[in-house]
Formats: sequence, structure tokens, C-alpha cells
Amino acid sequence: MAKNESRRLKSSDLAADREIYDAVKGIANYAPANPAYTLMALDAAHKDLQTALENETQAEAALATARDNAVAASWKFHNAILGVKDQVTAQFGPDSNEVQAVKLKKKSEYKTRTRKAKNTPPQK
Repeated sequence: MAKNESRRLKSSDLAADREIYDAVKGIANYAPANPAYTLMALDAAHKDLQTALENETQAEAALATARDNAVAASWKFHNAILGVKDQVTAQFGPDSNEVQAVKLKKKSEYKTRTRKAKNTPPQK
């Protein structure tokens, strides 16, 4: 038996197992001493594998859909907030406390620009 049954099998190992399963199905007089390895038990294990893989694929698709929906909803909300900021600025003015409440700087908080002095080369 396997050492660590909590890790995922390699796809190559699983493909080899499926080939063996197909080969065992073709053996006419297969009758194992251990009933856990009969053809019926093997068929049941294979069916469980197929069902689990189908469920995983469907869950991955559902996750991708949910992720896409969440991204679309977050962008819709973000764009609405950007519009709200513009509306607050338009309604209350660029230097109001309401503008500051929506995480924007008041117009008076910006530093005024100053001209830089020209660097003239020293004269001899």
C-alpha cells in the first residue's frame, strides 16, 4: 500500500492504473483469493473514481464562475464609489469637509507650486 495517501496521485500513475483495470477486465478467469479485489469491487472503485473526478471538475467550474462573479461585482462597486467621489466634489466643492470624508484631499491641502531658480553658470 501507499505511504502517504493524502497526496494526489501522479497522472501517469493513474493512467497506468486505468490500463491495468482494462487489462484485468479482459482476463476471463480472474478470481482473486481476497474478495476486496474482485472484479465487482474493482468496478465499484473505478466508478467512485469517475464520480469523484466529475464532481471535482464541476466544483472547479463552479469556483471559476463564483470567482468571475465576485470580480465583476467588485469592479461594479469600485466604479460606483469613483462616481460617488466625483459627485461629492461636484455637489459640495473641492475644498469641503465632505470631500475629505470620501478620502480625497481638499484643494487647500495641496502644496502650491513654486518656481525653481535658474541655475546660471558662474561667471569669471
